This record gives sequence, C-alpha cells and structure tokens, in this order.
Amino acid sequence: MHEMKRILVAPLNWGLGHATRCIPIINSLLANNFEPIIASDGQALELLKKEFPELKAIELPSYRIEYSKKGKNFKLKMLWDSPKILQAIKKEKKEVDKLIEKERLNGIISDNRFGVRSKKVPSVFITHQLNVLTGNTTWLSSKMHQSIIKKFDECWVPDTEGKPNLSGKLGHLKNSRLPIRYLGPLSRLSKKDLPELYDLMVILSGPEPQRGMLEEKLLEEVKKFKGNVLFVKGKVEKEQTVSRQEQLTIYNFMDSRELEIAFNESKMVLSRSGYTTVMDLAKLEKKAFFIPTPGQYEQEYLAKRLKKQGLAPYSSQEKFTLSKLSKVKTYKGFSSFSAEVDYSDLFSLFHGE
Repeated sequence: MHEMKRILVAPLNWGLGHATRCIPIINSLLANNFEPIIASDGQALELLKKEFPELKAIELPSYRIEYSKKGKNFKLKMLWDSPKILQAIKKEKKEVDKLIEKERLNGIISDNRFGVRSKKVPSVFITHQLNVLTGNTTWLSSKMHQSIIKKFDECWVPDTEGKPNLSGKLGHLKNSRLPIRYLGPLSRLSKKDLPELYDLMVILSGPEPQRGMLEEKLLEEVKKFKGNVLFVKGKVEKEQTVSRQEQLTIYNFMDSRELEIAFNESKMVLSRSGYTTVMDLAKLEKKAFFIPTPGQYEQEYLAKRLKKQGLAPYSSQEKFTLSKLSKVKTYKGFSSFSAEVDYSDLFSLFHGE
C-alpha cells in the first residue's frame, strides 16, 4: 500500500467564501485518496476545522486586511496595507517551505493566498478573478494578479469556460497564456426538495466592519417583514447560538449541513453578492436579492451583471429598505448549470502524471 499523497489546502481568510468553496475540493481530494491538510487563519480556519475535525489544520500568518468604514477608501486602505500584506506573503512562503519538509507535502492548493506556493511541489492557485476590478486602476491590479498567478503550475477557475457563466469578465480573459482550467461553479451545497419554512433567509458574511454594519441595519429592517425570517449572521464563534423573536430566528453561524437545509427551506435569500454565495444560489436554483459590500468593485460588478441578466435585483447598502424585496418577484432567479468535473484528471498534477 503506497502512502497517501498529502495536499495542503490554504484559503484566504477574507469573508468566508474562500474557505467554503474549498470544502468541495477537500471532499474530492478525500474521495480520490489524497490526504488534505488545511491551512489558513482566523474565521476561515475555524470554519474548516468545524467542517473537517479529523483533518490536520495549521495556522498561517494573517494578512490582517482591514476594511475601511467608508467603502470609497477601500482601495487606498488596500494599498496602504500592502507592506503588511507583502510581509505576510513573505512569512507565508517561509512557513510553506518548512511545511513541505515537515509534513512531507506532495502538492499545494492555494485559494488566493499569494505566498502559498513552492517550486518543490506542484502548486495550484484558485481564483475567479483573472481580472481584478479596482475602478480606474483595474488594468494594473489585473496585471499584478496575473503575474502572481503565473508563478503557480496551474490556475483553477470555479466557473464554466463558455457561456452562460457566472463570473463574466472576472474569470475570463480574451487571450491568455496562463495555465487555466475551469472547474465549473463550486458549491458545498445541493438542492433538496424540502418544505418552505422561511419566507426570507438573510445570510451575511464578509470582512468587518461592513458585515456588522449591515447586520445592524438589517436586524432593524426585518422587524417589519411579513412572514418568517431566518437570519444567519455569518460570525464563526466557538459555540453556536440561536435566538427567536416572534417570526425571526437568528443564528450566529451554521455549518454546511445546516445551511444546506436552511437554504432549501427558504423562499428567497438576501445576501452580499460575493462570488461564492452566487455559486451556491445557482446550484440551489434560488431567488435572491443582493446588497454588494460597499467599495468592493467585484461584488458591485456581479450584482449589476446578474440584474442585467434578469436573475436578481440589488440595492446599495445605504439605499436598501425592506420594501425593495418586492422586486424579487419580477426576476427569474437562478438556475443551475453545473459542469461535471473530472477530479481524478484534475488531481493528476499531484501524481506527476
């Protein structure tokens, strides 16, 4: 019996999306007789430890990316933080070199962690942003991102290659020499036929302070909602808490199994337009309303694109009021276009085939 090959799976800790979309990848690694080792920091690491308590989990240096309170300053803040980020990436590379020896790694899958790669073992980068939207500096941020992707052996994009697709210009380049493979949309959830218990499911995620600001606003707004509301704050804490007030049920977080049931039991979803959420909603064929994170161009682009396609309406955070949810009726909602991925072929990179 030859030893199982060990693959480091390392998502960025920025909202929960990077971690959650690694769940189907980790499950596929397990199904294909690999031994995944999880590496991240903060809430992303907590979340994966809860999902896979039996797997080894390693803490990586944090990028400590903070969001500014005002969306507009986001770009400045990001560039301002870049010495910190560059330091973290450097530390990360050192860590990874040690881990390769110590854990006898055979491969690396990094979801948007720039420093998690090595010349010694096949290294894969997962991203849906081959183009990084930053307003008038988009060309620069995209070039920078692509030059980082080039340092990996392959780049896996969680979307379909042709049309229709979910990521639009984010995940598709006109002509590119990058070693790109399309995985089809990645979701840890499946559609189930369950009775509808909730008229509205609110699910939050994303970095602070914006997550908390939206939580405060929406908890006020949903008091006026006619019907049952499930409210998931998206704060991964040690203990799960649940509270009920009249027609409102509030969870601090849910694991994948609970979320899958909750999504399937809900008529309509109100959330950020983060790419992972969009992939989940497509898989579950849901009707949705989006509030993009202020100053996050990518979420604003996705919300506009989905509205234009007649799939789901959106509103800015400051202009949102509960009455806007009535627009959802006039949109067609999501439909699934799952591409079947041949994971054994995908993972052949790690066998050196």
